[in-house]
Amino acid sequence: QVQLVESGGGVVQPGGSLRLSCTASGIRFSIYTMAWYRQAPGNQRELVARITNSGYTNLVDSAKGRFTVSRDNAEATVYLQMNNLKSEDTAVYLCNAVWLNEDYWGQGTQVTVSS
Repeated sequence: QVQLVESGGGVVQPGGSLRLSCTASGIRFSIYTMAWYRQAPGNQRELVARITNSGYTNLVDSAKGRFTVSRDNAEATVYLQMNNLKSEDTAVYLCNAVWLNEDYWGQGTQVTVSS
């Protein structure tokens, strides 16, 4: 049984930081491309950051310079370090694992940026 479990969300003031974690089980984590998406109410799901099995990363333009994606294959965990958070970053953040035609999602963790 495949599980992706996100953690680290919460309420933070503008300019603050959060570190999201997603721990996988039931998959051979190291071969998967891992990604973080987010979805705000009324909006489409948006890719935020991706890290391939070789460590190549890419970020959505709005996250460049503020967010960092990384992975620890030994811990089967992918991280999203978010700095200088803005109100427009408020969303549910979801973890995604993809390899060939296999595609798995976590349940998400809420991030709220508010003063």
